[in-house]
Amino acid sequence: MTELRNVEADLSRFRLRVLAATLVVAICFILLASRLVYLQVYRHADLQEQAENNRTAIVPVVPNRGLILDRNGIVLATNYSAYTLEIMPSRIKSTLDQTIEELSGVVEIQARDKRRFRKLLDESKNFESLPIRTRLTDEEVARFAAQSWRFPGVDIKARLFRSYPYGELASHVIGYIGRVNQTEKKAMEDLPDDVQANYRGTEYIGKLGIEQSYEEQLHGVTGVEHVETSAGGRAMRKLASHPATPGNTVMMSIDIKLQKLVEDMFGDRRGALVAIDPSNGEILAFVSKPTFDPNLFVDGIDTENWTALNESLDKPLLNRALRGTYPPGSTYKPFMALAALETGKRTPQQSIADPGFFMFGGHRFRDDKEGGHGSVDMYRSIVQSCDTYYYILANDMGVDLMHDELMKFGFGEITGIDISGEARGLLPSTKWKRNAYRKAEQQKWYAGETISLGIGQGYNNFTILQLAAATATLANDGVKMKPHLVKQVVDIVTRAPTNAVRQTVGERVAKPENIAVIRNAMVGVNIEGTSASAYRGAAYTSGGKTGTAQVVGIAQDKKYNAATVDERHRDHALFTAYAPADKPTIAIAMIVENAGFGAQNAAPIARRAMDYYLTGMYPSEEDMALVRQGKATTPVGKQRPVTEVPWVVPGSAPVAPVAPVAAAPASSAASATMSALPARQRLQ
Repeated sequence: MTELRNVEADLSRFRLRVLAATLVVAICFILLASRLVYLQVYRHADLQEQAENNRTAIVPVVPNRGLILDRNGIVLATNYSAYTLEIMPSRIKSTLDQTIEELSGVVEIQARDKRRFRKLLDESKNFESLPIRTRLTDEEVARFAAQSWRFPGVDIKARLFRSYPYGELASHVIGYIGRVNQTEKKAMEDLPDDVQANYRGTEYIGKLGIEQSYEEQLHGVTGVEHVETSAGGRAMRKLASHPATPGNTVMMSIDIKLQKLVEDMFGDRRGALVAIDPSNGEILAFVSKPTFDPNLFVDGIDTENWTALNESLDKPLLNRALRGTYPPGSTYKPFMALAALETGKRTPQQSIADPGFFMFGGHRFRDDKEGGHGSVDMYRSIVQSCDTYYYILANDMGVDLMHDELMKFGFGEITGIDISGEARGLLPSTKWKRNAYRKAEQQKWYAGETISLGIGQGYNNFTILQLAAATATLANDGVKMKPHLVKQVVDIVTRAPTNAVRQTVGERVAKPENIAVIRNAMVGVNIEGTSASAYRGAAYTSGGKTGTAQVVGIAQDKKYNAATVDERHRDHALFTAYAPADKPTIAIAMIVENAGFGAQNAAPIARRAMDYYLTGMYPSEEDMALVRQGKATTPVGKQRPVTEVPWVVPGSAPVAPVAPVAAAPASSAASATMSALPARQRLQ
């Protein structure tokens, strides 16, 4: 019997299947439409930004670093553009060593280039572009360009480099820039967001001196470029840009020609000199010898040069004017005498009989003159530099009274100069000794320790900057001015200058009538005293004080003989001075390490510096050679007008001589320059 199909049932099942399939398809279309709506409507802006970012990149534009000028507009730090060969380790195909080896066949890569690259690699991230060679010649650029296809991840870039055209001249005060290290990068993370943003793409910052202290003004404002990129990330074309704003121009108060004259007269000797305008605190010269070439640090200093600088016994990296601390020797005596007048411990007329020594506690404190100076009042004590007078005065005053009076001049205190790293020095007191030592017997102040403080020895240790600032205060009738190295900052956009603030520090340190007594005696020093021969024939009247400071102690029964003492244990030569005597415009403090008498080895340098600054006269070549050897006091030969002395830029022909001039309005000086430019010693 044949079974008949139930057509109705089949149709019903078919309809159900069609309906189910339709529902599935409809749901799929709904889901697809919903996803499209979500992506096209709700995620449109976000996805469009991602797509744009896949096609474009935002690249920071590092600004040109600002110029550094001297007070007369001479450029001391500038920039130039050069090509660098750079490797991005994350993009190279072969090993790093193999890539460098193959590159060496195209462009010369020396061993020191490889060492510097390895150092940079250790300090950076693998995806950063790092220079393996800098300052490529046009020929080297062309050779690499022809074979660049062989070196993925290697590229030629044009970069700005910092240049210090005068090399070692004034290097301690100008400073230098260097590559940002990991410690500095981490420190930047704590800075405000706007500051961090301004340093995106910046690889070099100021590391020392003015370059470091005025980093914010010199850096400028970082710009941005929107560029279209290829699939490989290479920039194809610029879409939009916001240009960077170059750094501002920093004009220093330094007279670089005065600086050079002083450095030349020091020669190979170690020491420091600071010259200040007493009326406003402007630093006119800031010398530390020996110096170093800051250009060595711009690309990252190589091992050989770093070892030579860091391990040298002469410590060329030490800023002696800022961080070297020394006993002031007899240059301390005018301040001691002023303290005696202020406290009533002495009058100008009060005299002592000097037998050539002072006995205290069974110890014989010797004077520098055998047999003594006879009857000595305050004037003669300074002019003839009588030690015995100050031994007795120190004993009468006591250490704490001396501390309180001498602190007013800034001894043992930070001056607040506008570069970092200043040493505090040491002005001793009983409180200091209690805090400085742990053992009770060491904490006790012994009366015998006070005696040598009166002649600037013992625990006394000050910086040459402090001594110069104190001398300037004396020259400025007791009004203390804050020393500063920058005269003004010129805005690169508006060309408007912002002058350094003339800032007084505290109250007048002493009565004008007492200061007049001391200044009169210091004038006597340069006319009839220990430095008279150095200032013979000067066209101006000046005040001064010589000093000779012991580096090592001499036994009571021994006499100092420089010929029998190791060179680095010989006495230091010091000198302080100001001029003109009636209204000083320059005050100087200086030291020549281990050179002996201040009158013979320090005062002659100060005299030539003052001749230059006050009269525009330059020493003869013969005179400069003798001063370098400590063999000339009074100028030798015919002095030359500065207008006849060529100003030589290293590596170029001499330029026309230019006389020192009083500072022109800074904006005009800076603008003119910019328009002319192409696009017991204890060293702490």
